[in-house]
Amino acid sequence: MTDGYDVAIARQTAPYLASWIAFQRGMLRTPGVQLAIRVGDELILSEAFGLADEPAGEPLRTDHLFRIASHSKTFTATSIMQLVEQSRLRLDDPIGHWVPEIAGSRIAGVTVRELLGHQGGVIRDGLDTDFWQLMVPFPDRDELIKLCNAHGKVYEANEHFKYTNVGFSLLGMAIEAASGRSYHDYVREHIIQPLGLGNTGPEYRPERSSDYAAGHTGLLDGAEPREAIGHIDTRGMAAATGFYSTADDLTRYGAAHFFGNEVLLSDAGKRLIQRLESTVISNSSEQGRYGLGMDLATIGSREWVGHSGGYPGHITRTFIDPNGRAVVSVLTNCIGGPATPLAEGVIKLLDLAHDLARSTDRVGPAPDGIDLNSFTGRFASLMGPLDIALLGGRLIGLSPAAGDPTGGGWDELQVIDENTLQLLPDAGFGPVGERVEFTRNGAGGIESVRYCGGTRWPLDVFKARRSAQIAAVR
Repeated sequence: MTDGYDVAIARQTAPYLASWIAFQRGMLRTPGVQLAIRVGDELILSEAFGLADEPAGEPLRTDHLFRIASHSKTFTATSIMQLVEQSRLRLDDPIGHWVPEIAGSRIAGVTVRELLGHQGGVIRDGLDTDFWQLMVPFPDRDELIKLCNAHGKVYEANEHFKYTNVGFSLLGMAIEAASGRSYHDYVREHIIQPLGLGNTGPEYRPERSSDYAAGHTGLLDGAEPREAIGHIDTRGMAAATGFYSTADDLTRYGAAHFFGNEVLLSDAGKRLIQRLESTVISNSSEQGRYGLGMDLATIGSREWVGHSGGYPGHITRTFIDPNGRAVVSVLTNCIGGPATPLAEGVIKLLDLAHDLARSTDRVGPAPDGIDLNSFTGRFASLMGPLDIALLGGRLIGLSPAAGDPTGGGWDELQVIDENTLQLLPDAGFGPVGERVEFTRNGAGGIESVRYCGGTRWPLDVFKARRSAQIAAVR
């Protein structure tokens, strides 16, 4: 178990996290990104970057709705566990008990627990899955029942981890049977309303069509423009993939899965959902870990749970640290969107800020009267961008272009005077131990930085001068 993030350090780090996400969004040609971070009881960051609809040029807002797809499974698992805690359903109940239309099928004996953990051997999406490219409607309940009776079985139960949207659709039917409510009504009454999630729901709402961020096509060869994609109802598969939300709402929902927060579930119920059920091994390597409706990940020294989501045009990811009481949610609106690596990058930067704040043996205090923020900014040369950032009360140099912002190397900087920094003495292939010298204008703004011998300029300044610089050496 790790300590929780310090709210003050996380709050101080937030501006750089937003700057890093903004840079990554542009570099990766992602139309729009929503980012929200919650630490303890505080929402320390909620921002939107880029466009809700790229062809239309519509700016993205923090209240634009995203289709969060397989995040829906966490809502379904939470609903199932609520009913278990009310003794209205059992994890070892066969699904055929709750969905009698499939009682004679080969999957009737698969248990609720096996479906939650994708260990039931149930077909993933069906025989005709072109609803994922919006060519046909998603299947309704009757079509799912017919599929399950004829073709539901692929493996024996517990033979392999086999991810299944059909299995979670059956769990939605079980919730209806055990609660006496429709799936949509149940999750609204027992999850959405208790948490005050005003921008979250189990299915697309046409009357709010203008509130949704458009999805966008992928980049098949990296060069073509993106096209906007509309939204359709997921019908009988809402329990597996129908939900919409915002990054802000998802952090509030994620906080309900912190230990000690029992608004939705007891801590015992949360432990069952979050406990390792499957380690997914494929081609002799680990592909992931899964609990009961949530996946599990180790990032740095922390254990996170949560889920990703992939809907036509929207790729999303939410990580929850239930012990350290933190949530990071990143939503992107394009096929192939980098939601997971962006969320992981945010976590690694938060970890670095906290590690630096707790380290006292390398950097001495800055001379009196010097504002560390006066050195920060994004600077560029012909060789690329460099950020000088304040993380955990320390100045560091790092590349905002790195997919892993901390894994590619970063420089810790000591303040010498109001215009000079120094890389800490160390061994390395880079310019360790060398000076960083700032040239400022009369107002104290940075005109250029000589970073270990090479000149860099503020990003916009460098962009303006780059063509002339290149032309001069032709």
